Amino acid sequence: MWTWPGDAVNVSKRSQEKSNQVPKPSLQGVRIKARKGAVKAQAKHEPQVFRDQLYKHLETVVPGDFDSFTAKLVSAGSTLEYLKYADALFEIVLVGGLLQPGGNYVEDGAPFSPFSIFNATEPPEVDDIKKYIEVLNKLIRRYKYLQKPLEESALPTLLQYIHRWEPAKKEKLAIAVSLLISQGLATSACLLSLTKDHLVKDDVSLIAITTIFRVYLADQTMEHLSATLKRGGIKDLLAFFPVNKRYAKTLDAHFREAGLPQVADWFAKRQYAAAKEVIVRELKELIDAEESSSNIIDFIKEQQATTALPEAELIQCIWQGIMNSIDWSARPDQIDALAVREITKHAPIIEAFSQASKTQIALINVVQVYCYEDTRVIKAFPQILKVLYNADCVSDQAIIYWHQKGSKPNGRQHFLKATEPLVKVLQEQEDESEEEE
Repeated sequence: MWTWPGDAVNVSKRSQEKSNQVPKPSLQGVRIKARKGAVKAQAKHEPQVFRDQLYKHLETVVPGDFDSFTAKLVSAGSTLEYLKYADALFEIVLVGGLLQPGGNYVEDGAPFSPFSIFNATEPPEVDDIKKYIEVLNKLIRRYKYLQKPLEESALPTLLQYIHRWEPAKKEKLAIAVSLLISQGLATSACLLSLTKDHLVKDDVSLIAITTIFRVYLADQTMEHLSATLKRGGIKDLLAFFPVNKRYAKTLDAHFREAGLPQVADWFAKRQYAAAKEVIVRELKELIDAEESSSNIIDFIKEQQATTALPEAELIQCIWQGIMNSIDWSARPDQIDALAVREITKHAPIIEAFSQASKTQIALINVVQVYCYEDTRVIKAFPQILKVLYNADCVSDQAIIYWHQKGSKPNGRQHFLKATEPLVKVLQEQEDESEEEE
């Protein structure tokens, strides 16, 4: 192979330079420092060691000195790994010691915590337990990362073990949980632990939830509690009752006897709202399917027997179901005639459930509010009222009473003026009847 003379010289120079290079240092034998987070993750989990170290901080405090307990817990957080041992921390300050799986205390000879909810006075008093919760409030405000493990892990776990303690301690824990929820330190989602079968069957859950509601409602409204339960995913209070007691009547009686009628009323309204949705939807479907009035009446009676819906609420459902079934796509100038025709057609259904005077007045008010909200039929109100009167859905006395003092404020002056001619005729008929008698 032919090579140029200059190439041989270049090759020789490169070989010489390569041989003169100093070898790079090797990392062999050098110890690489691990990342701090990795070291912590691999560290041995020793909750008992954590407990003993925490006790050293708390043992120096005089019982009842809550300011000092707060200061000690806050300062201990600078040296102890609160985040790593969050569950252990809350077991100590809430129930007085570390728990084994299953809810029993760890048996290693350790004393109960110098600071714990279970150290509160007996019989339990809300004002006393509030002092303990205030300490936790300040601690969590200082170490905000503790709130998540409290509501997502510690409280659900402790509540599922609530049956392990005697009644006074159960009550203390329930009061503490209620205060933590009402003060925004935890959500009501933790209460789902109380729906477990082993707690429900012996009324443990029912007693606990009743205490939680009573304490909560001492400072907050039922509307506030309702919103809290909704955010926590608590959909049905009957889930806290034993299976053989999961009836609306049982729940109503329990909370009224417990001095919490607002809970019973709230639950009833929710039940009625759900039942009304079913009736309105099913009624519309039956009318759309052109079922006979008798079949529709039988369906409504079955629903009424099952739900115990008050007549005033039921008549509203019937009216709404009928209105929902109407095809309102007619020309604007034909809307009044359409409404009158459809109401006349389905009046027998309404008449079957409007026998009582109060129900008839409630019906007139339902129609009034409906016409006020749907301005397409606002002018048809007097005609609709006349149809209902002719079909015996409402009496002349009910119309006169409504006109004099029973109407709703929604568009009151407009509807009273529009029905003056009809009311005048009815009053004259009534006067004539009295004279004949």
